[in-house]
Amino acid sequence: MSFNPQDPTQNDLNSELTTARRRRQRRTFIPPGGDERSAYIAELAHRATPSFEFILLSILCGVLLAAAIMMNTPAIFFLAALCAPFMAPVVGLSLASIIGSPRFFFQALGAVLFGSLIVFGIGAIAGLTAFSIPGFSVQQALLHTRFSWPDFAVITLGAGLTAYLFIKSPQQRPLVASVAIAYELFLPLGAAGFGLSSQTPGLWPAGALVFGVHLAWSVMVGVAVLAWLGFRPLINIGYTLGATIVMIGLAALVGISGLATARQLNIALPSPIPSRTVTLTATGEPTGTPSPLPATGTPTPAPASSGTPTLTGSPIPTAVWASVYSPEGGGGVVRKTPGFKGEPVKTLLNGNLVQLLPDFTQQVEGIVWTHVRTSDGTEGWILRALLVTATPVKK
Repeated sequence: MSFNPQDPTQNDLNSELTTARRRRQRRTFIPPGGDERSAYIAELAHRATPSFEFILLSILCGVLLAAAIMMNTPAIFFLAALCAPFMAPVVGLSLASIIGSPRFFFQALGAVLFGSLIVFGIGAIAGLTAFSIPGFSVQQALLHTRFSWPDFAVITLGAGLTAYLFIKSPQQRPLVASVAIAYELFLPLGAAGFGLSSQTPGLWPAGALVFGVHLAWSVMVGVAVLAWLGFRPLINIGYTLGATIVMIGLAALVGISGLATARQLNIALPSPIPSRTVTLTATGEPTGTPSPLPATGTPTPAPASSGTPTLTGSPIPTAVWASVYSPEGGGGVVRKTPGFKGEPVKTLLNGNLVQLLPDFTQQVEGIVWTHVRTSDGTEGWILRALLVTATPVKK
């Protein structure tokens, strides 16, 4: 039997397999041994467990968020996200889902919900004091309780980078990526708490729905990144947890892309224009034709009154309607009296129709206000610049 020196030997094949295995292990960041792997995952779980610092920073984030809503300032919204705690529990949810640890999963979920409850509660407390402070507006808060594809891009990038850097750099915290997660989770949740206690339309329960969908999506993104890094379930229940998270995330994506669920609930979406038929006649028409005067100058005796009222030909004025439109915000605030010091009575989103009342304009400190009546009968004053006339006004 001849031997071909060009045929690969068993040692060469083993060497190639060993090289490929080493290359794969370097990419996955996971120790190959069973004991080392378990110890490594336990260390990751410990890092993902929140500390007392997580509670303190959650309180600080909630306070800044409440101030941002009351002051209607975008910069303070961003500052609240910067001061939010490191969102390690969200990474912990992804890690627990993929390794199949129910105990660690519920521990991480409890930490996420505890921090979220702090932010939600502080927002609710701020909402209780909202009506005692004149001149507040919630246009900026409304922007954080709406679904949008840019927000999904931010939460996807933030969750993916946080999970990747959390594994790759064990000694460092990816704080910058974590800010993106806090921005998309805590801000809508704080706005929801504010809307629940202040009864401001458009904030509750829209903000809570946005928080839930963003949380499920961020966990699903983290599961995908950890799977790409080489993490696999240690027990069969890990496949179940991971599949559940993936299904929730996919359902959220399909629901948002189709907008079916949100349209049925009429939340987390801009308010549709009410289905009201608006009369576009410029002036009212007389309801009766006046009788011609007699041709002779002889006075005609007045007939005896029959007790039945006579219809006159006075024209009925046409109701004038206007649509709320704010190019920089989500709507406008109706106040009890004209001026920014007037007590807010109702918040209207873009697209809502209001009826202009006869004494519908008044100037306060150089700003024109309009006297309006909403579809539910609420009367008040709103900035004239935020109205687009839907019915022509007789000049």
